[in-house]
Amino acid sequence: MTQAVRNRAARFRWSGLWRTWPRRIAWATALVIVVPVLTAGAALRLDYSGDPGDGTRTRGHDAIWLGHAWVDGRKDDADLAAFAARIKGTGIKDLYVHAGPLEHDGTLPATRYPRARWLLDAVHRTLPGIRVQAWLGDKLATEGPDGLRLERAASRSAVVASARQILDAGFDGVHFDLEPLHSGDGNYLSLLDDLRGLTRAREVPLSIAAHQIDPLPAAHRVVGALSGSPKWWSQKFFGQVARRVDQIAVMSYDTWMPLEGMYGGYVAEQTALALEVTPPRTDLLMGLPFFHENDLGHHGAAETVAAAVRGTRLGLGRTDRGRERFGVALYVDFAARDGDWAAYRKGWN
Repeated sequence: MTQAVRNRAARFRWSGLWRTWPRRIAWATALVIVVPVLTAGAALRLDYSGDPGDGTRTRGHDAIWLGHAWVDGRKDDADLAAFAARIKGTGIKDLYVHAGPLEHDGTLPATRYPRARWLLDAVHRTLPGIRVQAWLGDKLATEGPDGLRLERAASRSAVVASARQILDAGFDGVHFDLEPLHSGDGNYLSLLDDLRGLTRAREVPLSIAAHQIDPLPAAHRVVGALSGSPKWWSQKFFGQVARRVDQIAVMSYDTWMPLEGMYGGYVAEQTALALEVTPPRTDLLMGLPFFHENDLGHHGAAETVAAAVRGTRLGLGRTDRGRERFGVALYVDFAARDGDWAAYRKGWN
């Protein structure tokens, strides 16, 4: 073979490699992404298998988030009578009634809840033993310029003052939902310490809505680095929060899960992770999706009440079957359908 022929052969081999390398890289990338996803999907589906067994139904510590219409004048006695009939025979004990939102400085205008006194009196008369907690929240300025800034001591003090204000109005407790709240936020822990001092003195519950727990170690860091918006809390941080409150309700929906079996397995895993770090004196509630929409985070056909209830029972049965301070929280009354209520009753009560 002449030198010229050898040179042409070499050029052909290198050109062939340059043509195939992009394809090889694409395949390698696909494998790196797809294989873990398929493995995780199979693991979640396996978590959804089995029989929850006895002792994994309501303990009478359930809750429901109620919309603002209950305190702004849109609801009346007839609506309350219908609601009372709806929850009769269930384990619902707490009503998280939207009385906010807070202003970005942490204050709460009293004009936000003009019919609170009617609601409180009517519930205590119609539904003895049911607690009405004020649901307060705001957007946090953790991922943008606007929102409540917990790093400001004045803002945290204003939030405590707002909680005092709402308790003075007669509410039986206070429930906070502050988002997006990043894992490890020490200012949030400081706020909870201050709020707990107030609620203990008043002998009322302090309740919060919690983010989901890392399904894989440090997942919140990875997602945060890639997107700037960490989705999960570390299990350690979840435990730190749970030790500072009387109730912690996991927002176990908007999970990105595309299939019902995967979603149910995910809820089972979230339940187990939460149970492992929530002290026995704290009510742990797993959220049920009583709403219907479809977007990147929530697929209505996958995130069903039936799957959430079954996943909750599986996680409870495997981790702490005898736990008493445990329940589910229904989100949200104004979006619920008859089928959601039926699945809750059938699966949990």
